[in-house]
Amino acid sequence: MNKVRADAAEAVADIPDGASLAVGGFGLSGVPEVLIRALHERGTTGLKVVSNNCGVDGRGLGILLSAGRIARVTGSYVGENKEFARQYLGGELEVELTPQGTLAERLRAGGAGIPAFYTPAGVGTQVANGGLPWRYAPDGTVAVASPRKETRDFVGRPYVLEHGITTDFALVRAWRGDHHGNLVFRRAAANFNPLAAMAGRVTVAEVEELVEPGALRPDEIHVPGIYVQRVVALTAGQAADKPIEKRTVRP
Repeated sequence: MNKVRADAAEAVADIPDGASLAVGGFGLSGVPEVLIRALHERGTTGLKVVSNNCGVDGRGLGILLSAGRIARVTGSYVGENKEFARQYLGGELEVELTPQGTLAERLRAGGAGIPAFYTPAGVGTQVANGGLPWRYAPDGTVAVASPRKETRDFVGRPYVLEHGITTDFALVRAWRGDHHGNLVFRRAAANFNPLAAMAGRVTVAEVEELVEPGALRPDEIHVPGIYVQRVVALTAGQAADKPIEKRTVRP
């Protein structure tokens, strides 16, 4: 039941080239930065990432992206990463864009054992009809486009079929966690972290504060330990490293 690993390097040591990863975070909030850096140092490549966004230049998943370690991204928002745009438009990166709420539900459904579900989001657009560029050719033409999805009417309204997502591994960051893998997230840092934790077949959590079993009240636990296989306790310095994506101050 003790799922604590010595460090991040040990926790990600068996993630192979070509693995699929669900990664928590939104912008730079709640990003498992330490685990991402450990994966970068290990040299793992060809990764297929499922995450709301792919970090920014030099932080979060942007570290793996700039090193050419990511082959495919399923996400919702890509607007803060110039290297992402360069790789995507240059045909170096395959990208599946999906509505943000749909992505969240696809992760949750996968973690709950639900293979697919219907949603009105995307009906009447290329999300449902197909044709979204997944990969460009070097000459700028579309090399791979999204397929048409099944649609069906319920109570007179059209819905599109979306598939649940499960991944080989998941990387998440929690505020508090115990030796059994029970996790608590704090405020906005919750974002996609609980959903990513559910979707991974092997979930690795970096926690800012590691507590003994029984210290967390059952009603405050956001992700029960059954979803988590490995826990890494952060140092004080690592826990305090929380960059702000955009800082606005008064003149």
